Amino acid sequence: MKAGFSAPNTETPDPHIIPNCMARDRERKVYIGSELDKCKDFGEIVFKRPVEKGYLVNWEVEKEIWEHEFFDDKAPLYCDPKETGLILTEAPNALPALQTNCDQVVFEEFGFASYLRCSAPTLNAYNDVQAIFKTPSRPPSIPLPAEIILLIDSGYSHTTITPLIQGRPLQSAVRRLDIGGKLLTNHLTRLLSLRQYDMRNDTYLVNEIKEATCYVSMDFKRDMELTWKGPKGDRREGFAKAGGIAKDYVLPDYHGRSKGSVRDHDPERAGKLRKIQTGKPAEAAEDILTLRNERFTVPELLFNPSDIGMRQSGIAQLVIESLSELPFGLWPGFLANILVVGGNANFEGFIQRLQMEIRALAPAECIVRVQKPIDPVVATWKGGAELSKDSSRLAKMSVTKADYEEHGAGWVARKFLGA
Repeated sequence: MKAGFSAPNTETPDPHIIPNCMARDRERKVYIGSELDKCKDFGEIVFKRPVEKGYLVNWEVEKEIWEHEFFDDKAPLYCDPKETGLILTEAPNALPALQTNCDQVVFEEFGFASYLRCSAPTLNAYNDVQAIFKTPSRPPSIPLPAEIILLIDSGYSHTTITPLIQGRPLQSAVRRLDIGGKLLTNHLTRLLSLRQYDMRNDTYLVNEIKEATCYVSMDFKRDMELTWKGPKGDRREGFAKAGGIAKDYVLPDYHGRSKGSVRDHDPERAGKLRKIQTGKPAEAAEDILTLRNERFTVPELLFNPSDIGMRQSGIAQLVIESLSELPFGLWPGFLANILVVGGNANFEGFIQRLQMEIRALAPAECIVRVQKPIDPVVATWKGGAELSKDSSRLAKMSVTKADYEEHGAGWVARKFLGA
């Protein structure tokens, strides 16, 4: 969860990134939101999250997190909701029942002065998109939002493709891939547990391993060849280093090392697990996971979901399926302005591979440009911060508490549907 304050005529600070969860460690101590930063031992930690598959479904947990982060006297981002306007994002095509429940909590439970609920991709249109594409920046005389963007948001729960014109999503062309950071982490957990240590109770640690070591391959077949062990009893020469692909991840012990680290694979130093399996004493002081093809087969699911039996198209094919719902005259504009946000955009090689695959599928006469912001994790929040500086535009898009009390939840839902 990204949260912070913004107002007209003020410089906007970076947002706070708050774990949107409650957690309980092996000592049964409970952490709420940002308190998770104080946890020293993530072994066997259990999480309770208010969001499932990208949708906010458990307001009881969410309210506890909001109370701790925003409304308690010692809250890190304390605010008085009666004097504060709220911009709250949701996944595209959220269920109306969840939206209505959200509106009721915001006004009836917390009593915010004003409120805008919008699809998360739309806020990216309020960033300086041309600067991201390294073209001449938008002159101040040209108002926001950006005229045309194809927004790919690949985050924790899912990946969505949303065409935007003047900041408005074209709903019929929105596409969703049910693969996000959570599924990739779970898949890596399964691979490591089958091949090396049992990591099923350490998904937090596996997520750190994924972020530190995984990359998107530009030549999947070549990398698979490099990491192939060879037939049984005839280990292939060069397998140990795998052409530089093999990496060792030194696991934290939560005593002397609270964070893991990555280094090039060393067959001698990485032999502790093998010694334990054969019953020999292990002199090594470090627990090491060696990653080879796991490094690139896990992010490959974003491009080929069929690798794990999912009957969905990969991101590049979904982009073309999204565009196929639109007039062909709009294709050049969208293909030349593909913006990628979300944590998965930080995978090494992700942008280059995506551009290569879309280029192969797109019409030859169209220019294909794919870019990501400097920090794709907080890009959506920064777009919302830019929108909040335009007070007149924000006022037209928002609903006040008085409006809600006068017109009711149905009117609010209709207003946000056309916002």
